[in-house]
Amino acid sequence: MASRSVNKVILIGHLGKDAETTFTPSGIARSRFTVATNRRWKDQQTGDWKEETDWSTVVLWRGENVANYLLKGKQVYVEGRLRNYSYDDKDGRKVYSTEVVADEVILLGGRGGEGGAGGEEFGGASGGRGAGGSRGGGEEFGGGMQSMPRSAQQNRPPQPTSAPAQKGGAEPFEAGITDDDVPF
Repeated sequence: MASRSVNKVILIGHLGKDAETTFTPSGIARSRFTVATNRRWKDQQTGDWKEETDWSTVVLWRGENVANYLLKGKQVYVEGRLRNYSYDDKDGRKVYSTEVVADEVILLGGRGGEGGAGGEEFGGASGGRGAGGSRGGGEEFGGGMQSMPRSAQQNRPPQPTSAPAQKGGAEPFEAGITDDDVPF
């Protein structure tokens, strides 16, 4: 029987800084950025809410113009694979690192709570999803970047910026899944 393996990463988070694009000697674009993902849970012993942030370095190949759109604070969907590598630093010590090599990057929301256009999709080396594969009604882009038509941006319904406040000083409603929701 043939063995199978899977190397798949899906992240939804916010950009930690503006993306930086460099070019290889052969002219291939390499965009690099960091994505912060948060996890919030209630401590079972103290009853206090705790939060943890994980930072992931993401690399997108052949995305020549995406750095203009991937700005600090924007919410993004990233789909790709993990890549582990090592190198020797200037003192000769071995340094190990892990990064996400993105196949797709989709802008989900605006900066700092703005509704924004959202939905633009940046395909990496694979050139996007192909026929009928766009997510969330967004524009699909394979390799290069094109902007969404203004008419499509203006016809979108306004996005809510925050959850409604609850009475009695209770914790605000969290639409995400918590550890209490997991059945195992």
